[in-house]
Amino acid sequence: MTRSIDFYFDFISPYSYLAHKQIEIIRERENINFNYKPVLVGGLHNLLGINAPAFIKPKLKHMINDCSLIAKKNSFAFMWNSKFPLNSLNIMRGYLFVNNNAKSLFMNVIFDAYWRDNLDVSNEKILTSLLKKCKIDVDAFYKGIKNSKIKDELKNVTQVAHEKEIFGTPTFVVNNKIFWGQDRLEFALDEYSK
Repeated sequence: MTRSIDFYFDFISPYSYLAHKQIEIIRERENINFNYKPVLVGGLHNLLGINAPAFIKPKLKHMINDCSLIAKKNSFAFMWNSKFPLNSLNIMRGYLFVNNNAKSLFMNVIFDAYWRDNLDVSNEKILTSLLKKCKIDVDAFYKGIKNSKIKDELKNVTQVAHEKEIFGTPTFVVNNKIFWGQDRLEFALDEYSK
């Protein structure tokens, strides 16, 4: 039996945000370890040669409606971001860079800023204010996300995800079984319980 659930996410994925909100609730009730695995969903799409839903108008329209329904049903604050999609490279590298003690706060602040508060988290001025809110050293952050070790780590996690046949976010991996989509979290939990 596995002792953790791997959670592959990208901050620009609204379904990753909704899954993260569900995970927060689960963690309050149960002692389940979720390993957060940051990947560039755009990188996965490129590796697979597929188009993101954001660039297919009927899918995008459905996605917006679907996310709103899920958020409403779960009483999650949610607003479709007017800057969707944006380049998440800096914030994804940032998740890898920040100290482990700051990861949870960073995760919540960035997700909420983008999917609750409709902020452009790729804007340096806005991101800087969010880093200050997290009490993260701004200069160290911007230097750190340019570090080749951090760059390579994000590339490697994305590449490994691709090799596991992960093609989108969120994806959960339990006992080497893949569960794609925030609506598959319950199946991942069932697998975890075996």
